[in-house]
Amino acid sequence: MIDQEKKELRRQIKELKQKVSTEDKKIKSLIIFRKIEKLNEFKTSKTVMVYWSMDDEVYTHDFVLKWHKEKVIILPVVKEDELELRIFTGKDNMATGQSFGISEPKGEKFNKPEDIDLVIVPGIAFDSNNNRLGRGKAYYDKLLKKTKAYKIGICFDFQLIESVPVDEHDVKMDLVISNK
Repeated sequence: MIDQEKKELRRQIKELKQKVSTEDKKIKSLIIFRKIEKLNEFKTSKTVMVYWSMDDEVYTHDFVLKWHKEKVIILPVVKEDELELRIFTGKDNMATGQSFGISEPKGEKFNKPEDIDLVIVPGIAFDSNNNRLGRGKAYYDKLLKKTKAYKIGICFDFQLIESVPVDEHDVKMDLVISNK
């Protein structure tokens, strides 16, 4: 039952995402990252895990490029059924990934998830209880259980919903930030 609810919710959000222009997504994303940059959890963090965004996600590229020389920026790479962590060293050290065709860092592996201070997490939807609906593979849920990092879910305003269906393996965020 919950799986069916999640599947339907993913379909509905996908339709909403398709109605937003790339330019609007970038503007909304800038608002989200300005909010993050004001947080004490961000200011005091040394190691930040974020993601290299796909077209339908909150746009992260500018944020990663802005901060990678001041903080250790970790990007995930999908390897089979898990996320492998790599240190971002620059745009020239990215290659097209095998799993989703998105750019992935080729740099040094990062094997200490316990050393991550802050994780910025994408999601299909979030609710007011900081529950997250992902893409359905539990990549982030598995990884987030290995770290004590402060977890910030980020999304566009239309991805904030009343209630996200939750399974026992789903990991809650500490904070959810949208462009509103």
